[in-house]
Amino acid sequence: MDDVIYWYAIAAVLLFFKMFAVSAYQGFHRIGKLTFKTPEDAAFVGRAAASEELPQVQRAARVWLNDLENIPIFLALGVAYVWVGASAGAAPWFFLAFTGARYLHTVFYLSGLQPWRTIAYALGVVCMFGMSVQIILALP
Repeated sequence: MDDVIYWYAIAAVLLFFKMFAVSAYQGFHRIGKLTFKTPEDAAFVGRAAASEELPQVQRAARVWLNDLENIPIFLALGVAYVWVGASAGAAPWFFLAFTGARYLHTVFYLSGLQPWRTIAYALGVVCMFGMSVQIILALP
């Protein structure tokens, strides 16, 4: 297997695990406090629906939205990176640095830590710009 594909696959799986963990974090807080905004979920545990989501769930939802703005773009760029045969030596650095940045962004967002959240976000964006440059350079 090509090294670029290998590192892309590792990054994709790690990003899936990260996003799944954010969902589990939301569920942990909802179930732990038996607080659900959706009426049928609240009724299932014998409670009235909450007027709003728990603060932890709201924060995790914002993490999800940020992931949905960034991770699909990374995945698309990663496919292009593989297709055009961009730098194999740079691939693990871009793919793993982006993935690490997204993990850190999540931890910092859930913890309310600035400027670290923004630094982690910016690192991920820099990786995507770097990937874009490598893709362009690999085109005939």
